[in-house]
Amino acid sequence: MLEAGKKAPAFSLPDQDGHIHKLSDYKGQWVLIYFYPKDDTPGCTKEACGIRDNFPAFTKMNAVALGVSKDSPEKHQKFIQKYDLPFTLLADEKTTMIEQYGAWKEKSMYGKTFMGIQRLSYLVDPTGKVAKVYPNVKPTEHAQEVLRDLKDLA
Repeated sequence: MLEAGKKAPAFSLPDQDGHIHKLSDYKGQWVLIYFYPKDDTPGCTKEACGIRDNFPAFTKMNAVALGVSKDSPEKHQKFIQKYDLPFTLLADEKTTMIEQYGAWKEKSMYGKTFMGIQRLSYLVDPTGKVAKVYPNVKPTEHAQEVLRDLKDLA
């Protein structure tokens, strides 16, 4: 996991339309980078819709949201269309960024262990440094929590 105050690692990933996004594209803006396990699952949908519902407030605070999962650009596109999501979803099918940001973890379910994406977020400041780490994201409360922090930090 990254630490607050450290420079956020550079990345280069395709979005839902195949366009490449880099952290440097967002210099001068606050960036919420949130990692989530899978498109169109209950917790991930609640988290994405919470950000969607609060997106005008993010925009007013010069902040963007980037969701990151292993899902393909095509799956991201369907997820965005189904829930009318107004922000970018990045496809990290090789888990390069997911691992670099410390979101690739051993998980267990029904007695089996496997590697998967931890629900984890970072708020990156306009200079590219990690301003806040969210290691224990609650999907329904996350957007409001980030907005409170943006008010305090901006």
